[in-house]
Order: sequence, then structure tokens, then C-alpha cells
Amino acid sequence: MRDSLSYLNVERIVKWGKLISITGSAQVFVQAVGFISGILIIRLLSTQEYAFYVLANTMLGTMTILADSGITTGVMVQGAKVWNDKEKLGTIISTGLYLRKKFAIGSLLIATPVLIYLLHYHKANWLMTTLICLSLIPAFLAALSDSLLEVAPKLKQDIVPLQKNQVFAAVVRMVMIVVTLFIFPWTFLALLDAGLSRSWANIRLRKISLKYVDINQKPDKQAQKDILITVKKILPTSIYYCLSGQITVWLISIFGSTKSLAQIGALGGLSTILSLFTVIFNTLVVPRFATLNNDLKIIIKNFVYIQIGLYMVGFFIIMVVDLFSNNILWVLGHNFSTLTKEIVLVATGGAISLISTSTNALLSSKGIIVPPFVYIPCVIIIQVGLAFVLPIGKVDGILVYGILTSTCVYLIRIVYFIVKLKSTRYQIE
Repeated sequence: MRDSLSYLNVERIVKWGKLISITGSAQVFVQAVGFISGILIIRLLSTQEYAFYVLANTMLGTMTILADSGITTGVMVQGAKVWNDKEKLGTIISTGLYLRKKFAIGSLLIATPVLIYLLHYHKANWLMTTLICLSLIPAFLAALSDSLLEVAPKLKQDIVPLQKNQVFAAVVRMVMIVVTLFIFPWTFLALLDAGLSRSWANIRLRKISLKYVDINQKPDKQAQKDILITVKKILPTSIYYCLSGQITVWLISIFGSTKSLAQIGALGGLSTILSLFTVIFNTLVVPRFATLNNDLKIIIKNFVYIQIGLYMVGFFIIMVVDLFSNNILWVLGHNFSTLTKEIVLVATGGAISLISTSTNALLSSKGIIVPPFVYIPCVIIIQVGLAFVLPIGKVDGILVYGILTSTCVYLIRIVYFIVKLKSTRYQIE
């Protein structure tokens, strides 16, 4: 009996080792290519053009969040219940895609006027503003479906095709950047390169998903109702996150200079390397946590182990950036070479944000979501209070503001999780 258990443990370790090595190696390559692409954009665009790029990219993230509003989480929660049934899973994903299209209209109506205003505030002419807005369309359309199309392969843990597709998209984007920006260093071309490569990759992603799910299923009213239960919990927080999640960019856009905005964007670009860990986490850990039996002891045990792992990753990131700060700044170019202290603050904020967002994804996969009427007032009080005591018009001040905000958000989620565990009414949905 003991020998068989040992064998099973070894087999499990080997299996996890293969999954992590496959996902990790692919993501290292994807993030390396993405990092190179980002550096090319920073170096090839002028300071003003890069400031436009930061604004447009931030707004694209806002539009994507509003168009999702918890739909992907709802699909993951419901899909985990029927992940072995191709037709039922197809119905849930088709319903999610249907809801996404509806939410996208509202997202465009809200985000586009704000982007136009901010671009003009930073001296973009009407032609450039129009081209930038139009260049966001391909990336936005791709964002409406890619995360939902990944649900079935993730639940089935068919990781290799997903990684190959991400490698493909990253390489195509970098090639397009090299071809276009060396000749025409304009913001809208950098955005268009990302959108077209992502759209092409989405066509391939749909073919991958079709192996495990029948996407041709029609949207279902009951599935829509089930998904919207999660959406109703997340939507207010998503709307608030659009304002607070990128608040460092919004504040520096309003109270800082165009140069400061470009600096925040360049430093923030370095933190995108953290998406390597986020992708691995969301691909391997979250789906498995979502499919755990609703046994509190098992859930708590796994949650604690995962938290320890996240802390170790965060500490490692901060130490590496601190040791090699000068080398990292050299990569950005002479315009950003003096930001030694700021780059460490970016790493700290990125590490805390990684832990917080990963924890949120983990808890959300089990339907454990901080109620908006608790979350939003708490964060507003924290952010308003911090805005009065920190120099939010300066780069270092806005970075400290982001660090403290992310820390408080994480603590709110942990406290709520503990309260739910202690409640006799607690049930995992």
C-alpha cells in the first residue's frame, strides 16, 4: 500500500513537472519576445508618442475589463461543473460569448470618449486621435473571445497547443513591430501590430477549442442566468477597477506631465514580465483549484500552500530587480536611466499585485468574491486617504500609492475569505 502511494506521488510530481516545464518554457519565450517588443516600442517611439501608447493601452485594458465584467469567471465556474460534457460546456461558452458581445457595446460607449479627451489633453491632433482609436478595434475584438476560448483547453489541461498559439502571436507581433516602427514610429501602428497578431492567433485558438467543446451550441437562458449570478457579484467591482486598477496612469495623466506619463509607462512595461507567472498560475493552478472537491480542509490546505508559493515568487522578483536595477534601466534607454529607486518600487508593486490578483482568481474560481458594497467603499476610503498624503504628481509618489493600494486590496480579500470560513452559513458555489 505504501509503495503504491509512493508511486502515485512520484507520478504526480513528474506530471506536474512536465506541465510546469512546458508552460514555463513557452511562457519564458513568449514573455521574452513580448519584452523585446515592448523595449523596441519604448526606444523607437518619441516620448510623446509613447505617452499616447500608454494611454491607449491602458484604455484597451479598461475596455476589455468592462466587456468581460466577470463573464470569464462565470464561465469557468459553470464550466468546471460540466467540463467532461462537450455539448454542455459548449453551451456555457457560447452563452459567455453572447454576453461578451452585449457588454462590449457599453464598454465602447464609455471608454472611447474618455480616451479621446485624454489624448487631446496631451496634445494629440484629431488625425492621430482617430487613427489611435481605430487601431484599437482589432485587439478589442480579439479580447472579446480569447479568454473564453481558452476555458475548455485549460479545464482539460491540454496546455501545449495553448502555449504554441501564444508563441505564434508573440513572434508575429514582434516581426510586425520591426517591419513597421523602424520606418514609421507612430503609436497607432504599434497598437495595430498587437491587434492584428492577436486576431490571427484567435483564429487558431478557436480550432484548438473545438476539440473539446461544441461552440456551435446556441446560448442558453439557464446558463446565462447562472453566469450572470457571478457577473452581478463582479460587475460593480469591475467597473470600479476600471477607475482604480490603473489609477496610477489616470492620476499621472491628469496631475503629471507627458514625460512623467511616459516614464510610468516605460517602468510599467518592465512589470509585464510578471505576466509570465500570472499565465502559468491561471493556466495550471486556477483550473485545478476550481475543480477541487468542496471539502474545506482540502481547499484551505491547497490555498495556504499556493499563498506560500506566491510570496516566494514575489520576494524573488524584488530581489532580482534590486540587484540588477542599473542593467534593467540601461535596456530602457537614456531617457529613463535615472529611475533607479523607481524601478525597485515598480518591482515591489508588481509583486504585490501579482499575489493579490492571483489570490482573487483563486477565490473567484470557487465563487468566493468580496461583495461590492464591502470592497468598493473600503478601497475608495483607502485611495482618497492616500491621495491626500502622497505626492501623486511625481513618479515615485504615484508608485508608492499603487503599492499601498494593492496591499490593502489583498488584505481585504484575505480577511473576507477568513470571515467566510468561520461563518456557519459558508458554502462554496
